[in-house]
Amino acid sequence: MAMHTGENEQALRKILDMTRLISLLVLAGHFYYYGYAAFAAWGLTAPLADRLLTRLLATGLFASFHHSKLLALAFLAISLLGVKGRKDEKLRPATGLACLFSGLLLYFCSFLFLLADLPLPESTLWYMAGTTTGYLLLLSGGTLLSRVIRLNLHNTDIFNRENETFPQEERRLENAYSINLPARYHLKGRLRKSWINIINPFRALLVLGTPGAGKSYFVIRHVITQHIRKGFTMFVYDFKFDDLSRIAYNTWLQEKDSYPVPPRFFVVNFDDLARSHRCNPLEPSAMSDVTDAAESARTILLGLNREWIRRQGDFFVESPINFLTAVIWYLRRYRNGEFCTLPHVIELMQADYDSLFTVLRTEKEIEVLINPFVNAYLHDVMEQLEGQIAAAKVAMARLSSPQLYYVLSGSDFTLDINNPADPKIVCMGNNPQKIQIYGAVLSLYVTRLVKLVNQKGKQKSSLVFDEFPTLYLNNMDSLIATARSNKVATCLGLQDLSQLRKDYGREQADVIMNIVGNIISGQVSGDTARQLSERFGKILQERTSYSVNSGDTSVSRSRQLDAAVPPSKIASLSAGTFVGMVADDPACQVALKAFHCEILNDHQALKKEQDRYKDVPVLRKLDKTTVKRNYLQVKQDVQDIIHSEIERLLDDPAQAHLVIRK
Repeated sequence: MAMHTGENEQALRKILDMTRLISLLVLAGHFYYYGYAAFAAWGLTAPLADRLLTRLLATGLFASFHHSKLLALAFLAISLLGVKGRKDEKLRPATGLACLFSGLLLYFCSFLFLLADLPLPESTLWYMAGTTTGYLLLLSGGTLLSRVIRLNLHNTDIFNRENETFPQEERRLENAYSINLPARYHLKGRLRKSWINIINPFRALLVLGTPGAGKSYFVIRHVITQHIRKGFTMFVYDFKFDDLSRIAYNTWLQEKDSYPVPPRFFVVNFDDLARSHRCNPLEPSAMSDVTDAAESARTILLGLNREWIRRQGDFFVESPINFLTAVIWYLRRYRNGEFCTLPHVIELMQADYDSLFTVLRTEKEIEVLINPFVNAYLHDVMEQLEGQIAAAKVAMARLSSPQLYYVLSGSDFTLDINNPADPKIVCMGNNPQKIQIYGAVLSLYVTRLVKLVNQKGKQKSSLVFDEFPTLYLNNMDSLIATARSNKVATCLGLQDLSQLRKDYGREQADVIMNIVGNIISGQVSGDTARQLSERFGKILQERTSYSVNSGDTSVSRSRQLDAAVPPSKIASLSAGTFVGMVADDPACQVALKAFHCEILNDHQALKKEQDRYKDVPVLRKLDKTTVKRNYLQVKQDVQDIIHSEIERLLDDPAQAHLVIRK
C-alpha cells in the first residue's frame, strides 16, 4: 500500500497545476487562432506566436472550432479530479452542479457572439469574455464539489430506527394449541408481513403494556377466540366486566357444537346477580385435607391485606391464617361439609369466644391450630388473643354483604373446568371500584380452580387473567412451571412489572417474569423496558464516524453488537405496536423468536362482529327479598350449629368439659 507522504501530495499538486496550465494555454491558443483578425486589429500579434501557431496547426489542434475547446475542457476536468478543497458541511452538491451546468452552457454557447451583427473586434471580445466566464464557472463548480462532504452527515434516521430492524418470522406456524397473530414490520426501509406464532402457550404468555397500549384489543381477545375455536376449556378473569366475557360468550355460542362434549358457560358477577351463577369456592368435595383449608385461608386473607404478602412468616400474620384455617376445616368436617361455604365461615368467626372455641374444640384435626387461641383466652391474655384473631375477623367482616353471600353460598357449578365429562367456560368479573373486596373473593375462586385444573388426564384448558396483579394467586410460579405437562395455558395481562412487584413482592414478581416463555409487550418504561431489552438480545449494527478537517474527511465504519430493541424504543411504542419473544417446542422450532411489529387487526370486521354480539343472558329473576332471605338464612344456620353442638356436648358427660364458660 502506497504511503501518503507530504512529498507525494506536493508532487500530485504540481501535476494538477501543470494540467490546469495546459488547459489555459490550449484555450488561449484557441482565442488567438480563431480571433486572429481581432488581435491583429488590436496590435496584439507577434511573429513568434504566429510561428508557434503554424506548428500547432500540423497537430490538428484547430481542426474544428470546438476541438480545441473540448481539449481545454478535458485538461481542466483532469486537474479537478485531484482537488481537495476545505470541506464544508453546509455545502450541497446542487450548488456545484448549478455552477457546472451554467458554466458548460456559457462555455459552448458563447460562439453565438461571433454570429451576432457586431463589429469583429467587439464580437470576438464578447466571445472571449463569455468563454472565459464559462471556464471560470466550471472551475468554481468543480472546486465546490470537492468541498462537499459526499457522505450523509445529516442522516434523516436520527433515532436509528432502520439500523435497529431485524428479520422476523414471516411464516404462519400453527398447531392444535397455537395462537397466531398477523403483523407487519420494517426491515431496512421495507415494510414486510409477519406472524407472531405462540406455538407453545403452555409455557405461559405475559402481555405487558400501559393503559391504552392495546393489550386486550390486539392480543387477549385473540387468545380467547382462538383457544375456544381450538377446543380449549377456559377461565377468564374479566377485570372490567363484561368486556372479555362478551367475547368469550359469543365465541362459545358459535363454537360449542364443535367440541367432543359441548362445554357449559358460566358467569360470576357480584354486581348483577340476575346474570350471575352461584358457586361455592369452598366446595367440600374439592377439599381433601386440612392443607386445602390452609391454602384457602392464606389466599383470602392475603387478598384482603396485600401488605401481609411481604410479611409472611410473621406471628401476627400466620396466627390469623391458622385461625381461619381452623374455622374452614371445622365446617368442612361438620355434617360432611353441609355448611362449608365462605359466608358460613364469616358468620362463625363473628361468634363470641365462648361459643366459638367450644364448637371448634370438638374437631380433633384442628386441635393443634386452635390450642394457642383457647389457652390465651382461658388465661385472660386478651390483648394477644385480639391481636391474633381480630385481624382475621375485621378483614373477613368486609365480605359480609347479601350480594356476596348469595353468590358464594350456591353451587350451580364446580370449578373443575377441564373435566372431560363436563367441560366449562367460566368468566368471573371484577369491578374497578371494588377491587379490594371482589379481588379477594375472586382470588379464592382462582386458587381453588387452579388446584383442580392442574391435574393429569384432563382436557386442555386456557386461563386468561386481565390485570392479573388485582388478584392474589399464591404460588403462581408453580402453576406456570408445572401446568405445561397438564395442558394448561396461562395468559397474564398486566401494565408494568413494578405493578406486579407492588402487589406480589419483588421476589415472586421477578420469578414470574423470568419463567414465562412467551412475552408480548406494548409501551412500558423504566426497569421493565430495560429488562425486556436485555431479554431480546443484541444484533449487529453499523456504526459510522466522521472526522472533518481543512484538507480532508476521514470516515470510520464498524459493525458491533447493540440492543435489538433499546429501552427507549419500548418506552415510545405506539398503540398496536408490540415487541416480544415467543417460545417454541421440539415439534415446531422457531429460529426467529424475537419480534418488533405492528399487530394487524381487521378493525371493520371486528366492529361488525361486536355489533352482532349478544349480551350475557339473564339467568333468573331476583329481588332484594330473596337475596336478603339467603343472607339471614346463613346467619341462622351458624346459630343453629352453635346451639346444637353445645347442647350435644352438655348432654354427653364425657364431652361436657369442652364447653367453655367464662
